[in-house]
Amino acid sequence: MLKVGVLGAGHLGKIHLRLLNQSDKYELIGFYDPDEINAKKVAAEFGYTHYDNINNLIDAVDVVDIVTPTLSHFDCAKKAIEKGRHIFIEKPITNTLEEAEELLELSKKHGVKGQVGHVERFNPAFIAVKGKIENPMFIETHRLAEFNPRGTDVPVVLDLMIHDIDAILSVVPSEVEKINASGVSVISQSPDIANARIQFKNGCVANLTSSRISLKNMRKSRFFQRDAYISVDFLEKKVEVVKMKDAPENPGDFDMILQNAEGDKKQIYFENPEIDVNNAILDELETFADAINNDTTPIVSLEQGTNALKVALQIIESFEN
Repeated sequence: MLKVGVLGAGHLGKIHLRLLNQSDKYELIGFYDPDEINAKKVAAEFGYTHYDNINNLIDAVDVVDIVTPTLSHFDCAKKAIEKGRHIFIEKPITNTLEEAEELLELSKKHGVKGQVGHVERFNPAFIAVKGKIENPMFIETHRLAEFNPRGTDVPVVLDLMIHDIDAILSVVPSEVEKINASGVSVISQSPDIANARIQFKNGCVANLTSSRISLKNMRKSRFFQRDAYISVDFLEKKVEVVKMKDAPENPGDFDMILQNAEGDKKQIYFENPEIDVNNAILDELETFADAINNDTTPIVSLEQGTNALKVALQIIESFEN
């Protein structure tokens, strides 16, 4: 069992504490939170060991789980890496690209592993169809959330859209060529609604929409590729896979056949991939333990987290042009 300590005991930090405490791959040593009143309250309510000094906690563990506000990610991660500790760090990896790149270099220098908390990669619906997404040429995503003051310290791109950016980068085998985007601030000082069009060098186009002032929650992605349409509902954990193949010479009465202007006939059929229910946060934490123990690359590496941040910042920069 890997000894783990958590930095940050806010809403998400408490979830991480609970899951790490019940995991058989980690031994939860304790947590640190700079808000002493909150720290004492969490310690009293749940019985976790509270450290009043961040360095003492880092010294006592093998893995540091960073669930603090984005602005402090870099400082916390740097402290941990320089002491030779593996780091799990919530998304976005850091506040700036320079910070993320420095963490990458530090992790290589000190020989430690890092994983970024892009939890949607572990969503059972996405896992069920990821292997079927092959060279998509058009992608459309909608990530809409009801207003919550938590998270409004960063633009909606870094708060919500970055989930879809990371998922898209994991299935499109190409580099980004061009980005056009627009963002609107409604309640917050930073944009609350954003739309981005990402064009990849291989011709794939992704159209992403995110909002944190919607009347209902929605987290849907649609992938269009040659002879297939794949829909993922991250919120409801449902998938839809519609495929086409050459129509048989003698189609049955219930076969769905499409014919184009050139006379080519295609048969439409549906696949229903099995969705294995899981706890995505527990899975991302435990697969990180596996990566450390087996000396393999984490599923969402620091490099991938950096790439997602890079695209997110390019989108934000595009707002101003």
